[in-house]
Amino acid sequence: METGLSLTGDAELDQAVSRWLRSDKNPKTASMVQDLVRDGAVEALKKCLSSRMEFGTAGLRAAMGPGTSCMNDLTIIQTTQGFCCYLEESFADFKDRGVVIGYDARAHPPSGGCSKRFASLAAAVFISRGVPVHLFSDITPTPFVPFTVSHLRLCAGIMVTASHNPKQDNGYKVYWRNGAQIVSPHDKGIAKAIEENLEPWPESWSAEEALKNPLLNDPYQDIHTQYFKAIQKHCHHRDINKGSEVKIVHTSVHGVGHTFVQSAFKAFDLHPPYAVEEQKDPDPEFPTVKYPNPEEGEGVLTLSFALAEKEGAGVVLANDPDADRLAAAEKEASGRWRVFTGNELGALLGWWMFRCWKDQNCDDAAAVKNLYMLSSTVSSKILRAIALKEGFHYEETLTGFKWMGNRARDLLDQGKTVLFAFEEAIGYMCSPSVLDKDGVSAAAIAGEMISYLAKEGFTLSEQVERIYKEYGYHISKNSYFICHDQQVIRSLFERLRNHGGRGDSYPTECGRFSISAVRDLTTGYDSNQPGNKAVLPTSSSSQMITFTFSNGGVATMRTSGTEPKIKYYTELCAAPGNSDVTHLKKELDDLVDAIVENFFEPEKNKLQPKPE
Repeated sequence: METGLSLTGDAELDQAVSRWLRSDKNPKTASMVQDLVRDGAVEALKKCLSSRMEFGTAGLRAAMGPGTSCMNDLTIIQTTQGFCCYLEESFADFKDRGVVIGYDARAHPPSGGCSKRFASLAAAVFISRGVPVHLFSDITPTPFVPFTVSHLRLCAGIMVTASHNPKQDNGYKVYWRNGAQIVSPHDKGIAKAIEENLEPWPESWSAEEALKNPLLNDPYQDIHTQYFKAIQKHCHHRDINKGSEVKIVHTSVHGVGHTFVQSAFKAFDLHPPYAVEEQKDPDPEFPTVKYPNPEEGEGVLTLSFALAEKEGAGVVLANDPDADRLAAAEKEASGRWRVFTGNELGALLGWWMFRCWKDQNCDDAAAVKNLYMLSSTVSSKILRAIALKEGFHYEETLTGFKWMGNRARDLLDQGKTVLFAFEEAIGYMCSPSVLDKDGVSAAAIAGEMISYLAKEGFTLSEQVERIYKEYGYHISKNSYFICHDQQVIRSLFERLRNHGGRGDSYPTECGRFSISAVRDLTTGYDSNQPGNKAVLPTSSSSQMITFTFSNGGVATMRTSGTEPKIKYYTELCAAPGNSDVTHLKKELDDLVDAIVENFFEPEKNKLQPKPE
């Protein structure tokens, strides 16, 4: 295409188009840009080329397609060149230790983008600089990448996945040498290095040659063996597992999880779960679900429930497409299916992990003082209640496993035992060999817990009740509103910070509910701390305010880092002995209604509620 003349009537955009067409060797994305120029589609071109995907602590996540705002061959090369340079500066032994790269099954035929291709191009970039690359030869669950970083003592890991996002999306998730996701300031350092290395290096496009290079190694078989060996340390009731007659259905929701969960059950001597045939094989179209996210509940699990009814199974386990999350549901006596919340499954797994640990360490009374559990600040405080009664340590971190993974690494380096960590978004870390959420090990551990409870005569629902009766009811209600307008989001939160028109003045009540404390992790304000200074790290780039109410309720409002959502998380924590559940649920429902009406103002702000 002739680039000497004005292409779009906008000089800056012309330059962006020319730069793109000069660098992009993928015929499909190059052709898509050329077609937009030919059609005079200036707004579409601006959307593609006027901004670059922002590299954050979660790496990248965006739609696959042409241009700097999308995931494609060229942006993967540019990102990896920056990351490679940052790693060269960070580690003197980088060329001895190297990196691992994994990928899921996502693909976008119109742009020629797919996870495997992106992973191969990333490998080519590292190999062109003499860096050893452990590139999986087949799809893997996300947890295998942090496991490999730790197991092989590598400098970094990359997982090409968009987890449970819509089918057109992809992502680039980064792990540091400690086996946890990156935290600041690494994200800023990598982003700067990307901007300084936008011109593709001569061999960066040579993916085919890279695959034949002696610096390339396939860790698939070794890691498969070592991972399942590592998680067997958490199998404590092999005899019960072998004899259990419990029937469990599993779905991988068209993602990568099927073969790995089957192997995990085998490693625990559990009977293999029934696989949902229509969803067990990877399919980037996700044809049977509207959203490939088990967090969305029953809609994703319809086929699982049908198979369970057919086979007489009482429990369903579901992974998200990259198998780092786990959802669970159980058939109740009424015949209805109960989908457990992330907090309820967190309570069950936390109780189970501690029970198994206690059985193993009953002769060592002092050991409990060395024991830690973690959860994120928007998750249920049930682990805190268990820790208070049982004598172990509980810590709260910011939202996201990057914080829990890094804190767990710090504690492990101090000789502490980190038994369990979870977040309400169905993420569970049941083994310190993966410092991130892991839906594969969690599925096997849940399978053993279910078999054990069945032998004792209890369902999962009954065990949740027993936990709440012993440690206090923790009733939560979480949801979100969809909002694509950043200005609306900003003004909504600023109104809460300037209540009554006064700066730094937060509400003291919400409807009939009195507010006893406020923590704002966007500004660093915490009314409960000396000098009103928050203890947890703050970030001005995201919105997050927590209100504590006089009735024992806690509510957090925050923006999502990867989706156009304003989320809210509410919980009512009752003392052990307060078992009037109907009253507690009514009180929480009223509190949520008041927060929605007074703080979100959905009609005024034109917010879309969570789709049913």
